[in-house]
Amino acid sequence: MNLTTIQFLAGGVLMMVGLAFMLIGSIGILRLPDFFSRTHAASKVDTVGIIVLLVGIAVVEGATINSAKILVAIIFLCLTNPVAAHALARAALALKIKPWTREEEG
Repeated sequence: MNLTTIQFLAGGVLMMVGLAFMLIGSIGILRLPDFFSRTHAASKVDTVGIIVLLVGIAVVEGATINSAKILVAIIFLCLTNPVAAHALARAALALKIKPWTREEEG
């Protein structure tokens, strides 16, 4: 196996892992009981998923200017996604949306 084959295999595996994380996050958005839990699933799992996917794309691309642009996008996502999720949760609290508790289940 040459370096290009290993590069494509490693990038493909990383992309599949990223897609699996995003699928898990999407299922969490559908299955979790309230806004805050869904926001957590969307922000944490999907952020990790898109970052791993972008790393896989950068590995397949190789050491080019496109990989540098992908790494800048990863840094941007690491900075903005948690802040956006926090802002959504604060806005929901300001609108008096109550978090789900186990007592409400019955």
